[in-house]
Amino acid sequence: MELQIALLLLCITLFCFCLRHFLLPSYTAKLPPGPTGLPILGSLLQLGEKPHHTLAKFAESHGPLISLRLGSITTVVASSPQTAKLILQNHADNFLDRPVPDAIMAMPNPECTLAWIPGDHVWRNRRRVCASHMFTTQRLDSLQHLRQKKVDQLLQHITKHCVLGTPVYITDLASATILNLMSNTMFSVDLVDPRFESAQEFRELMWRIMEGVGKPNISDYFPIFRSLDLQGVKRGTVPSYKRLHEILDGIIQERMKLRASSSTTSMNDFLDVLLDQCQVDGSDFSSDTIKTLLVELVFGGSDTSSVTIEWAMAELLRNPHVMQKVRIELSEVISPGQSIKESDIDRLPYFQAVVKETMRLHPPAPLLLPYKAKNDLEICGFTIPKDSHVLVNIWAIARDPGYWEDPLSFLPERFLSSNIDFRGQDFEYLPFGAGKRICPGISLGLRMVHLVLASIIHSFSWKLPQGITPESLDMKEQFGVTLKKVVPLCAIPFIEEKCSP
Repeated sequence: MELQIALLLLCITLFCFCLRHFLLPSYTAKLPPGPTGLPILGSLLQLGEKPHHTLAKFAESHGPLISLRLGSITTVVASSPQTAKLILQNHADNFLDRPVPDAIMAMPNPECTLAWIPGDHVWRNRRRVCASHMFTTQRLDSLQHLRQKKVDQLLQHITKHCVLGTPVYITDLASATILNLMSNTMFSVDLVDPRFESAQEFRELMWRIMEGVGKPNISDYFPIFRSLDLQGVKRGTVPSYKRLHEILDGIIQERMKLRASSSTTSMNDFLDVLLDQCQVDGSDFSSDTIKTLLVELVFGGSDTSSVTIEWAMAELLRNPHVMQKVRIELSEVISPGQSIKESDIDRLPYFQAVVKETMRLHPPAPLLLPYKAKNDLEICGFTIPKDSHVLVNIWAIARDPGYWEDPLSFLPERFLSSNIDFRGQDFEYLPFGAGKRICPGISLGLRMVHLVLASIIHSFSWKLPQGITPESLDMKEQFGVTLKKVVPLCAIPFIEEKCSP
């Protein structure tokens, strides 16, 4: 009861403090149009459980560049290729910084991140190290044997289910395998045991973080109350961050001991690259930086990749004719019983189109991580005020009927006769973002998604459990930083003699 009274008094105080501020315009500049919203709360209550849907509907009513008030924060949302290009390319320097969600501040050493720090010289140096020493074609090629080994273990695991005739959850397989692909590429160690039993812990840790960062949080919309953490979002994510840092701290300490031994040679993986950077004069890299960066790369990258694999399999099982086309192409390029290599993917144009179409309909992150305007800026005749938050709704852009024919249908063929790509130059299709803060790990992420997905399709046939038809397959989504299926995809692998047209 005392807590309820305290919260009530707090709300009354907030109302009295803010009423005059919110009822009167805080600036005379012409904002983009948008919903009026309520006093104090603005449009917070309208966002609902799927903000990307709500913001898309607002754009339908008010135009491709809208503004709305979320608590005390003015937020501008771009929902068309043209407005996205203006923000991410034409005026990129004005939108290099990000507002940092309170859930991110729960991590140890948040100043050591790559995704959330200001776009200054420190950010540029970290990004340069990643681009030139970690994600080059030569570096990725040199470690592909490690990724191949993890995929072979995945196929052995699925074979056991084939023998028993038991179903598997695609998200379990994808999460465990991608985590091991990432961990072996980054520091040559398995994070998940061969039976995939420990994958559940990592998946729950990551989802608690992703959910915390993505969910509407009073602390983010009323920054003066951040220290109170009224919804407990920050407190809820602290244990997950601590656990991940404990795991990586053990790996880093063990590697440093090995490097100190004269009889041990370099592993030549990404962890060695980062530890080498710590020894460079004037470098801002440290053990804290490495842990935080690895949490971002390993766990953030694994989540987006595994989500894409699950959505792709769901669409293929929902569209059997597309699955058949993929399997025919795979059988024509790779002999039965032969393992798929990363170098084979370039010879599979229809399969690549399936992955592209999956990321169009189900982008890993439906809203790009928010930007923060450095200065007032006029766009399309409207003013984006200094310090306002800016979102790009790539989910809405990728479903816009003005740019996509039959946008709600799963049609990989649309990419066969198109040069549209995901490298950030085609603003109607931005699954990895665009501009200076485009995802730095695109190459590695795509290699993993292609390799895992092609391998499980080529090696096995798949069917839905009894009682579930392609038409009744649940495709509802759950919003977070990533967009995952509400109902995890369950499927039964089996081996058939031949895949014929």
